[in-house]
Amino acid sequence: MDKALLDTLTTWRRHLHAHPELSQQESETAGFVQQKLGELGIPFAAGIGGHGVVATLTRGNSGRSVGLRADMDALPIEEANELPYKSGKASVMHACGHDGHTVSLLGAAALLARDESWAGTVQFLFQPSEENGQGARAMIADGLFERFPMERVFGLHNWPGLEAGTVAVHRGPVMAEPGRFKITLNGTAGHAAKPDLARDPITAMASLIMALQTIVARNVDPMDSAVVSVGQIHGGLASNQIPTSVFIEGTFRTFRTEVRDRVMQRLSDISNNIAATYEMSATVDFITGGVATINTPLEEEIAATAAQAAGLALRRDIPASTTSEDFPFFLKHRPGAYVWIGNGPIATDGELHNNRYDFNDAILPATAGWLAAVAKQALAGEIANETPAGRT
Repeated sequence: MDKALLDTLTTWRRHLHAHPELSQQESETAGFVQQKLGELGIPFAAGIGGHGVVATLTRGNSGRSVGLRADMDALPIEEANELPYKSGKASVMHACGHDGHTVSLLGAAALLARDESWAGTVQFLFQPSEENGQGARAMIADGLFERFPMERVFGLHNWPGLEAGTVAVHRGPVMAEPGRFKITLNGTAGHAAKPDLARDPITAMASLIMALQTIVARNVDPMDSAVVSVGQIHGGLASNQIPTSVFIEGTFRTFRTEVRDRVMQRLSDISNNIAATYEMSATVDFITGGVATINTPLEEEIAATAAQAAGLALRRDIPASTTSEDFPFFLKHRPGAYVWIGNGPIATDGELHNNRYDFNDAILPATAGWLAAVAKQALAGEIANETPAGRT
């Protein structure tokens, strides 16, 4: 990538960082993407699954096609960085690097538009609403694969702590299936000075929170992976009253259906049994529907070969993460692969979803370069035993 393009992409990335938008609110971001695609001379369709944008670049007479995806939304986080391009919106921040992903895909489009060494069709998928898990499904429901044919699909995520520009390609599982739970303990309100006349859900909830930590340690096979974390606790209105109810909300992450079902069963059983111990009742609600991100074998090899073709360092030994993505909804319809590209050393509090995180502009040549390279590799069909095929 030449310096002029890198400087342009850096300017675009910092503009998006300063103007973040939450899931389902990405109208300005989508407009920015459309403007830049227009400047690049690449045709596009807008309003796909909400604020989604799909650009299409075709060269030659090949019937081959491939999809490249980037997410566009930000998070409800107040930025703590003091940067010239700090978020200009209160309590909204690009704390996961989707600003960098969006610009990386624009960069790949710019690189492929000026490169005459390939033939086929590349679909550039600018996806909204990844953080709330709705964007991929909305685009698919809006006819993504029927309207914009592609044989396979690829995506990436920047990864703090991995050496800058290094491409990590997993063998199979990449990220976990997400799930959420809400557990309410229903007791009996009363005066805090007379606890014997009440049924205290706060005391019971303290026992429940500790007991939930045994699920992974004692109910999941040590060779499997799972997470159960409580993220919120709510209850009580006055210091001298025992409340009627208390509820907690949290998340669980798994890679296999059997493990997910076991975790959900234990969440329910432990909640109800502890409630009974304290002479009260429990209500347990689950929100599921996410999917684990699992690369398909041929496409992970295409992804790895593309990293080498782009002159990037390649890692195949990085373990999967219990974070989650909505990219696997695309993988339910087409084979594909999802890679991590190193964002460099983690600065102070610079992990993903932290209020001091920032995308490393120095990796834009790697992220845009890999996206362009994986498109060319997929279209060339030079991987051994390749048989292009979609899914239904």
